[in-house]
Amino acid sequence: MRSLPHDPRKLLAIYLGGVVGALIRVGVAQAASVGPGQWPWPTFAVNMVGAFLLGYFFVLFRDHPEESLRHPFLGTGICGTLTTFSTMQLELFRLVDDGDLGLAFAYAAATIAVGYVFLRAGIALEREQSEVGAVSAAEWSEDER
Repeated sequence: MRSLPHDPRKLLAIYLGGVVGALIRVGVAQAASVGPGQWPWPTFAVNMVGAFLLGYFFVLFRDHPEESLRHPFLGTGICGTLTTFSTMQLELFRLVDDGDLGLAFAYAAATIAVGYVFLRAGIALEREQSEVGAVSAAEWSEDER
């Protein structure tokens, strides 16, 4: 019998995380609809949250074993479907097509720049929490002596 090229447990984790991320994104889009010529806040918001979470998870799971299902579920699954590059492209097309070139440029630039800042903030938060946890564990260990 031929083995699968990918671990079925990881594929299931990605699938389940993808369902969660997609449902969140659709819920945000439905809760905050945007009209023509307006800043696409729902997509911008989920992309920023996704960038932050991806940075956080990237550092959090860097030392986890490869067989761990956390990264496929949270990173690839949830963050992968929560964030949406293709919807951003469609929104840019609509803004440009409607003649809102300044808004389209600002949206594209802000999405890239602010997304990077959010990614770095997620990384920094997890690193800070890891250091605080390591110090607390060391202090606890010393108290036991």
